[in-house]
Amino acid sequence: MKQETKICQNCKNQFTIEPEDFDFYEKIKVPAPTWCPECRFKRRIIWRNERKLFRGKSGLTGQSIFTLFPQDSGYTVYENNEWHTDVWDPLSYGQEVDFSRPFLLQLSELDKKVPKPAGSALRMVNSDYSNNATDLKNCYLIFNSNYTEDSAYGNGVDRCHLCFDNSHIQDCDRCYGSFWLTKCYETNFSARCEDCTNVWFSKDCRGCSNCFGCVNLRAKSYCIFNEQYSKEEYIEKLKEMDLSSWKGLSGAAKKVEAFWLKFPNKFMQGMQNSNVSGDFVTHSKDVLDSYLVRGGENLRYVQYSQLPPTKDCYDCSVGGNNAEQMYEVVVSGWGGSNLKFCWECWDNAFNLEYCMYCNSSSYLFGCSGVQKKQYCILNKQYTKEDYEKLRLKIIDHMNKMPYVDKQGRSYPYGEFFPIEFSPLAYNNSILPDHFPLSKEEALAEGFRWQDYSAIEYQTTKDAKDIPDRIEDIQQDILKEILKCEKCNRAYRLIEPELQFLKQLKIPAPRWCIDCRYNKRISQRNRAVFYGRKCQCAGQKSENGVYQNTSSHFHTDNHCPNQFETSYSLDRPEIIYCEQCYQQEVV
Repeated sequence: MKQETKICQNCKNQFTIEPEDFDFYEKIKVPAPTWCPECRFKRRIIWRNERKLFRGKSGLTGQSIFTLFPQDSGYTVYENNEWHTDVWDPLSYGQEVDFSRPFLLQLSELDKKVPKPAGSALRMVNSDYSNNATDLKNCYLIFNSNYTEDSAYGNGVDRCHLCFDNSHIQDCDRCYGSFWLTKCYETNFSARCEDCTNVWFSKDCRGCSNCFGCVNLRAKSYCIFNEQYSKEEYIEKLKEMDLSSWKGLSGAAKKVEAFWLKFPNKFMQGMQNSNVSGDFVTHSKDVLDSYLVRGGENLRYVQYSQLPPTKDCYDCSVGGNNAEQMYEVVVSGWGGSNLKFCWECWDNAFNLEYCMYCNSSSYLFGCSGVQKKQYCILNKQYTKEDYEKLRLKIIDHMNKMPYVDKQGRSYPYGEFFPIEFSPLAYNNSILPDHFPLSKEEALAEGFRWQDYSAIEYQTTKDAKDIPDRIEDIQQDILKEILKCEKCNRAYRLIEPELQFLKQLKIPAPRWCIDCRYNKRISQRNRAVFYGRKCQCAGQKSENGVYQNTSSHFHTDNHCPNQFETSYSLDRPEIIYCEQCYQQEVV
């Protein structure tokens, strides 16, 4: 088919469907979307609570538990181990299809009846306070992570060991306070680094060791603020900085932030890619308009797919790990294939449509909580032949009698679940990370908002009164409830954290875990893209701050290259195209 321009049913803006998009829709047998890519992304991630835990009670035993669902979600919640047993039967909730009512409304009513697991976690060992995770051992408050041990306070931490306060790192060991690292060791307060060892406060470095405050370096050692030193000089300079004291560390951090702004940034973050667009895409091929993807192939409009491989998918958020042919799904994959319009369906699920929390199953349509079953609709068992006939009849019914939400938006077959069906309020989801809205704005767009009267612990010590030097902090600090310097909320230090900080000679944090998270995530641009021009103006950057170190293809003229980037026009960073950036990497 030819390129087609449509008006988004939600935001009323124009969006384009390309011929290759139509090819994908035809391959998986779905109609073209009626919402634009950005609105589709919003609609999916309102279903994602990444790192907030709520107190609740098991609907089976009454036992107090932590859960991803707030009390007003309307869900019955079981403790994870209870949910994964045969003490309850999902098919006991099965019901006939009522063709006098919209199908998605019937599915939502069913979903409210079927119990949910307290969290989304598999094979966890001594990691009770972590969630949205698989195969964690001895971890504390680690979220959206997999195959990690002896770590705490992180999100997107995969195949790591002894890592604290990190976001989106992979195959790392003994790293602290960093963002977007790959295969790094003892790399602290750094961002977008790969194969680095003993690196501090550095950005966009690869294959470096024993460096401090560096930017855009390759295979360098003993550099400070991009200047070369001998090993002895380097050690002496770091000693003078006194990084084991809070005063020395915080002073260095301010200098580093100012220094980073003096160097060009590549218009998108990624490496070892072929034909990609978006941001934070790495080791991928033919991945377009995507965000936070590692090891993807033939993807478009995919976000948070950090556990490769992921292949042949469109409009997927939070997935991966041997997943393929998925469309309009969130928190799904893990060996799955041909999943459409699904939420929390993983661990070898195949050929599911409009399903929620269905695992290790195949050929399900409109089911909730079904495990290890085939040919079910609304949690009722059918024969293969009856299932196939009824599925086609339901699709026709969904097109003739679509669900229409309170905003007048229509949901025929081919659209993801309505926003108003989500159990999460706007401020419980990850939506604010990418689309910050006030309460009034969120409500106007059809999202719910939850106001909290949070019960705070009584603090016993102000963070500003923590001893300045890590070596002066004693074990009794573990008994203190600390008051965050930034937001005044309570937080604590845990024993593995204190041991780690003492070993690496890093002062104890003065901010609570949420403020530390927000600081790290501030380095992660939002999944919104803008058309911009390269800011290389010949011999210097446009703002005159950066002096080019080599001659570029455009000589003394302004670079003509244009691109899409997640750096908005009001950002202070210097943004270069791929060609100009590579010319400046040392």
